[in-house]
Amino acid sequence: MTASILTVDDSASIRLTTRVALSNAGYTVTEAVDGQDGLSKIKSGNFDIIVTDLNMPNMDGLTMIRELRKLPAHTGVPVIFLTTESDNELKQQAKAAGATGWLTKPFDPESLVKIVKKVLGR
Repeated sequence: MTASILTVDDSASIRLTTRVALSNAGYTVTEAVDGQDGLSKIKSGNFDIIVTDLNMPNMDGLTMIRELRKLPAHTGVPVIFLTTESDNELKQQAKAAGATGWLTKPFDPESLVKIVKKVLGR
């Protein structure tokens, strides 16, 4: 069975790049345009991993993770940040909120696939 991945990013080009990379690796990909949209899709779906941006309108990635971790059915879902931010304090906040990993944009699609495989153990 293939893993189901939710990608959350307000940039259409980043969503396209992540969808192509992950789909080509055999994953099923669902897209969300911001944290609010992502949280809505999380509540109505079942994802094996979430790849999210940090800075987005309506709801940022940190807030989305904090809300996600309040949902008993989704407390253990791994979350990878894919963002332009590289500040260590932000990374610590993300880790405290429940993030599993961090990849800085611009990114190599192969690196994203490797991280997803490692986190999923597949």
